[in-house]
Amino acid sequence: MTPIGFRILPRTAPAVDAAVLAGYAELGSAQISDCMNRLYGIVGLRPLHAGARRIVGLALTVKTRPGDNLMIHQAISMGVAGDVIVVDGGGETANALVGELMMMDARNRGVVGFVVDGAVRDADVFAAGDFGCFARDVNHKGPYKDGPGEINVPVSVGGQVVHPGDIIVGDADGVVVIPAEHAAAVLALAQKKEADEAVSKEKLRAGTYTKPWLEKTLAEKLGGAK
Repeated sequence: MTPIGFRILPRTAPAVDAAVLAGYAELGSAQISDCMNRLYGIVGLRPLHAGARRIVGLALTVKTRPGDNLMIHQAISMGVAGDVIVVDGGGETANALVGELMMMDARNRGVVGFVVDGAVRDADVFAAGDFGCFARDVNHKGPYKDGPGEINVPVSVGGQVVHPGDIIVGDADGVVVIPAEHAAAVLALAQKKEADEAVSKEKLRAGTYTKPWLEKTLAEKLGGAK
């Protein structure tokens, strides 16, 4: 049997500058998504932690057999400050893949959150705390610990391919993934979008907001109508 399917690949040096990563802390997932043509986001997962507090970090990826968390435990043991552990559990929710004890272990190592395409348990603990947790569902039934699985490989989570070291931003609207090689460019676009939206909000408060794009679009779409 080949080793593919049961591997732990080494971490690589972060490809994202620390200042660029820090810049995402003030940006919403919706605005970031808009700046990537609304294609690079995880769908189907919901925030389970208190206040859906925003999390920002670099992806430490895990691909596991549905219902098994052996490699998630190993990933936690490899975790460093600023990691987000992103788990491809195949979307299966028959067994919870993480719970309170694993969360405590991860938090002690500086991990800032879990993004799990599967189920979690101890939902009340996550709901009362500030450790980020996004998951597909909740289930009291625990996991198996046999493998197989892989760490630091590309994974598919909620319809999105996530590579090790990609930027993860999660908030009340969901989780967005920024490919590491585009981090600086997307940051600049999202910061401009946030600034533009701030101006629009001021105009709305003042009653001076207009939608010139609306008239233009309608003229283009309806101009040839008979």
